[in-house]
Amino acid sequence: MNDHQLLRYSRHILLDDIGIDGQQRLLDAHALVIGAGGLGSPAALYLASGGIGHITLVDDDEVDLTNLQRQVMHTSERVGQPKVESGRAAMLAINPEIDVTALRERVAGERLRELVRSATVVLDCTDNFATRHAINRACVEEGKPLVSGAVIRFDGQLAVFDTRRPEAPCYACLFPEDSGFEDVACSTMGVFAPLVGVVGAMQAAEAMKLVAGIGEPLAGRLLLLDGRAMDWNTVRVARNPACPVCANRAITHE
Repeated sequence: MNDHQLLRYSRHILLDDIGIDGQQRLLDAHALVIGAGGLGSPAALYLASGGIGHITLVDDDEVDLTNLQRQVMHTSERVGQPKVESGRAAMLAINPEIDVTALRERVAGERLRELVRSATVVLDCTDNFATRHAINRACVEEGKPLVSGAVIRFDGQLAVFDTRRPEAPCYACLFPEDSGFEDVACSTMGVFAPLVGVVGAMQAAEAMKLVAGIGEPLAGRLLLLDGRAMDWNTVRVARNPACPVCANRAITHE
């Protein structure tokens, strides 16, 4: 790190758990953020400000006026622009020293696996069940930790699925693909704006903890937030030994 970076990240470096070595690990890391909306906005902004050296932002949508109530990465002036380009501008405005790759596409299949393979950590900031399962499967196959968040109405949830740990479940252990869960859209059910900020920021925190190797990640736990009561609950999640996605995974240690 140069003198400018030492100053920029000084409040991280002052933390014994991070220090210079931990900050360098953040700078050397590559975070893949899939979804540039309500969750992706705070997550990406905190990853950028905290010094994740390379961030790839993936989304195929454009900024809409209805997004601005909660998607804090975008502005009124950027309505109609691709969300990834708007997000890239916002991240570089905070930290011009990082590398931001903006991909306006809906990723799946081998393309998704390719992106996951190149990442240090993956953040699922999407809002549909099929995409979440595709991301989870790619992370299991490539041995990459996944930070998953979701918010609808006044309810939020957060979990880390790190199948590099032998005992850790994957997303499909908790929400099987054939379980009959239905997608619930913000456009029809609504969402309380600050909650996506809370959960998205926590996704960034969990991702940075994984990269820097500090604390205890949420692997094996599902964190639930009731925004009306501002009540947090933690549910332990066990690995399903018969899970069709992760039962036969190869365990790696990094």
